[in-house]
Order: sequence, then C-alpha cells, then structure tokens
Amino acid sequence: MQRAIPTLTASLIIIAGQAPLAGQEPLCEGAERFLQETMLMIALSESDTIDDWRTQAKVPGCRVTAAGSSSLESAEVARSFYQIIAESGWSRTPDPRDAPNEASLRFRRDSVDCLFNYYDSSMSLGTEAEMIVSDAVYVEEGESLYNFLVLCMPAAPAAPRG
Repeated sequence: MQRAIPTLTASLIIIAGQAPLAGQEPLCEGAERFLQETMLMIALSESDTIDDWRTQAKVPGCRVTAAGSSSLESAEVARSFYQIIAESGWSRTPDPRDAPNEASLRFRRDSVDCLFNYYDSSMSLGTEAEMIVSDAVYVEEGESLYNFLVLCMPAAPAAPRG
C-alpha cells in the first residue's frame, strides 16, 4: 500500500528525539501496532482526553497519529483499510455512533474502543505528531500522503439512546 519501511529507521530516530511524543501509550498499543505492522504506516501515540459518546463525559485515553502513502484513490485507501482491520481481529464497536460515510469508524479489540479517522492531504490537523509522522513517510511519484487519527479509550457497554 505504501513504502514507509525504508524510512522507518529514520522516523524512529526523529520520533525518539521528541520526548513528549516518544512514549507508547498502553491503551493505544494495539492500534499503533496494527498501523505500523499490518498497514506499514508511520505511527505515534500520545495521551489524550476523549469525549465518551456513551456517557457524554471526558475520559482519559490516547491518540495515535499515523501517515502512509499510496497510489490508490483516496476512497479506495479508506475502503481497503477498513476491510483489512475487520479481517485482523478488530470488531465493530457495538452501537458505535460513528460516521461511516466520512471514513470514521469505531472498532474494538482487547477491551479498547478506538475511533479510526481517515483523512488525506486535502486537510491537516496541524499537530506536531502529524508533522512528525507525515515527514517520515517516503512518497513516491504517483503516490499521495494519507493519515489516520485514532482515538482510543477503555471499552464499555453502549449507552441507551434517547
């Protein structure tokens, strides 16, 4: 899908130099590992406070910012990603309240709920983590950069609607 591996060593050196962003967040380990090992993306996790859609409360969680490149059209990159994650031991979060038409889907694994948000180079979050991972991806001619922002928190039952 993309060629992040040749720059993996260089990106790890870059990331290691960024002390506040260098630590892997335990709650995000599964998502970060999936992005790096299965999707071959450059990924970086950091702690975050997440708005829990089930309780409407802010809860401790984490985020993973990831970047990759592909020659596929943007919609096909997102479609392929979500097909691969569904085949990789992740399941859709019950009553996810996500935005599938906007390539934003919730998945659950190992008692963690993660909202995977796809976006391409037509937008940017402007975060330090996004700049670090995006700069570490080698984009060949004919390819485009794409990103995922993943927000993870402890899994919990779906809240009643109403």
